[in-house]
Amino acid sequence: MSFTAFPMLGAIGVPTNKAPLNVATFVSYVLPPLLLYFTMAVLAITPHTPLLRMACWLVLVLLAWRATFSVDMALGTFERKFNNDLLNPMLMIVTRSIYWAFAKDPLVRHLRPLNSTPSTFMDALDLALAFRGYGWDWSRGLYIPRETRPSNRIGFVFHVALSALVHAFICGTSHRALRSFSPVGLGSISGGSIFDETLPLHVRYLRSSIISIIGALAAYSLLQMSYDLCTLVGVLFLGQDTTQWPPGFDAPWRSTSLAQFWGRRWHQWLRHIFLVQGGYPLSFLFGRVGLVTGAFLSSAVYHHAGFSSLDSTSELWRMVLGFGMMAPGMFAEQIFKRWTGKKVCGMAGWVWTMTWLVLWGNVLVDGFVRVGLFRADAFIDGAPPLRALVERLAMDLDAWFHAV
Repeated sequence: MSFTAFPMLGAIGVPTNKAPLNVATFVSYVLPPLLLYFTMAVLAITPHTPLLRMACWLVLVLLAWRATFSVDMALGTFERKFNNDLLNPMLMIVTRSIYWAFAKDPLVRHLRPLNSTPSTFMDALDLALAFRGYGWDWSRGLYIPRETRPSNRIGFVFHVALSALVHAFICGTSHRALRSFSPVGLGSISGGSIFDETLPLHVRYLRSSIISIIGALAAYSLLQMSYDLCTLVGVLFLGQDTTQWPPGFDAPWRSTSLAQFWGRRWHQWLRHIFLVQGGYPLSFLFGRVGLVTGAFLSSAVYHHAGFSSLDSTSELWRMVLGFGMMAPGMFAEQIFKRWTGKKVCGMAGWVWTMTWLVLWGNVLVDGFVRVGLFRADAFIDGAPPLRALVERLAMDLDAWFHAV
């Protein structure tokens, strides 16, 4: 691999060592693939451009690869490293644009803001930034949660701002609680494990399951807070219509089946990317089974790629096992429906769904911890006024586990 990779990296202008992010490196390495990505978005909605789109995509792959291996987004510090590596963003634009490159017909936007006029520039910008594909013909099957926020602009903005504050509080509190468990090493640079080998088996997994649930709450609240902030920027500063920002989640804790959780209630922002990366290719070989399995395997690779920027020893199998086991769970629901004629639902369905999610969530959260995901402090971590109380409750609970 290194025998072929290093000469190729040198041929496309990749420096031996990553250069820190600054104006010069941004213009030289990061900006070119972004501009070409937007150019491809314009071509994707323009008729008679398939050959040009394919040629641009091949160049985009090289530019994205060049940017990934050339710029140090973390500026050499661990605290800035997570989600600031260019691998995942570049992987996203390459995956999205390959779908544009192979599309036979121009992509069509069938839902625009009220009183707006069609614009190639604005349509291309929406295509490039709207990963979910809301309002586009290529997002068939996409579920959009029912809108419950105020319809008037002022009420909408107030509701979203309040949601951002609430979820920021939940995220900071959850993160602080996670870091208060010991001695698993949750706050160490080398990571650790949610499984404490000194505890009896049943206590060990009860404890790890509680940590996993807190981790899921932290992930959900962080994503919701981020979406709320993006919504405020779009509506307040970019003048976008509130309908362009439909809800991102649909109360995932109310899910009564795995199919409902992953297909409707959890966010769908990366749905199309996972389908293009893994779902569609495997569906050609294995039909519906390949579509579902491929999408979850793609999710596993995506998360592993993000964590590899934190720790090069990150183990792919943890993500593959954790996300991959969601597919057999969904197949089991289909078999149940075929045998009984009834869907998995109700209280029994909720218990089944949460049990399966927590079971394999242990594997996922342990993978997160092992790469030191919770090591870095963040401004949101110290914001909650109940920080000391949260720490004390988590430490007391941990002490109780070790005293059982």
